[in-house]
Amino acid sequence: MKWLNLLIKYRLPLGIILLALAIFTNIQTSFWPSFILYLIAVVLIVGHFLFGPMRLIQTCMEEGDVDGAKKVLDSVWFPALLIKPVRSVYYTVKGNLDMMNQDYAAAEKNLKKSNELMNSSTLMKGQLQQAEGANKLQLGMLAIQKGDMKGGESYIRQAIRAGLPDNENNAAAYLQLCSIMMNKREFRAAKDYFRKAKAYKPTTPQIVDQIKQIEKYIGRMPG
Repeated sequence: MKWLNLLIKYRLPLGIILLALAIFTNIQTSFWPSFILYLIAVVLIVGHFLFGPMRLIQTCMEEGDVDGAKKVLDSVWFPALLIKPVRSVYYTVKGNLDMMNQDYAAAEKNLKKSNELMNSSTLMKGQLQQAEGANKLQLGMLAIQKGDMKGGESYIRQAIRAGLPDNENNAAAYLQLCSIMMNKREFRAAKDYFRKAKAYKPTTPQIVDQIKQIEKYIGRMPG
């Protein structure tokens, strides 16, 4: 689908060129010969501002091109014009990039914007529920990092209820709940969440290492 990526990348300048050509044709002849040019130009220009280059950002993230994703994200001049589902994805990606840069205040701000848009969009509730779960999980991690254990626990429970996209995210969520329960000295719940985390058989080195660390002493806990 390289042709589609190229179209998305250049649709604004292409739309402007076609619009100029339509105006020229209209002046030289009449409206109807230029109608199809006007139509295509409007579709391209309006599409650029309503749907943005989210597909290009997704491709960059899948290829691990963080700089490329940031460059594409910066090309969105007016995020408020994006339709709600796309705008939510925009702020989610922006929040993820902020977390990579360890700008946690900006990450929290952008993820909360994304979460608000998800909650207000009936389309997203039906089609992107897992994205909502991943978003809430990240907000939970940020809250815990700030020392807000109660808020972090609330977000993580909401994330699990909303649904998470893969085994790694599910394992991470249950490990966080396990740690919270250990701090609250609710050892039976901690063991239960630890078993659930292991059942997802995560492969991410960081999560695997965390499981190994907890496993060293969770068996000695009462309950």
